[in-house]
Amino acid sequence: MSNYAEINKNILKLFLFFNMKDFLFKLFFVGGEYLKDIIMSKYYKSKMRSCGQNVTLKPSTSMYLGLENISLGNNVSIPRFSHIFCSRASLTIGNNVIFGPAPTIVTGDHIINCIGTPMFLYKKKGPEEDFPVVIEDDVWVGANVTILKGVTIGRGSVVAAGAVVNKSTPPYSISGGLPAKTIRFRFNIDEIIEHEKALYPENERYTREELEKIFAETKLKK
Repeated sequence: MSNYAEINKNILKLFLFFNMKDFLFKLFFVGGEYLKDIIMSKYYKSKMRSCGQNVTLKPSTSMYLGLENISLGNNVSIPRFSHIFCSRASLTIGNNVIFGPAPTIVTGDHIINCIGTPMFLYKKKGPEEDFPVVIEDDVWVGANVTILKGVTIGRGSVVAAGAVVNKSTPPYSISGGLPAKTIRFRFNIDEIIEHEKALYPENERYTREELEKIFAETKLKK
């Protein structure tokens, strides 16, 4: 056997050794949660409307309602203690989206003007009680964020930890608070144009005119 082949063989042994160590650590120290997530994730993904590549779920410690209404892009990480309720309206998450721990996404609401009936007992819902939620590409949602019905989180945005988002956020914005408000933009217009040239085909990029309009119409939190 040549030295080159011997080196490749040793590299393969090391690779297998360290991957097995990682698996055994997760099996014995993280416990059943790791194996449950592997098994449950396959089932959950199969029940979703669509699911891209490199999607990480932690369903053993999370709660999902309405899997058939969920569409996930590529490179999406939904962490432990997530609460996602979209039984009557869709949730669409784009590509390259990350969440901090314990996000809550709710696409519906309860009727509260039911005279003579406790809200707990009132089961009817009108079409105005449920609206889709969209989280576009390249978004980071911080820890313990709540996103409510009808919201679109614009492309390239950041939502600060603990925010309650009840209105849509513009692209490339940083939002936070209760309720969430736009604090500032991540980039200036020239930087967004440069950023998008590296990431998107020309027909999917924002034009300078579109960005100028977005910047002009966005009220920043004081």
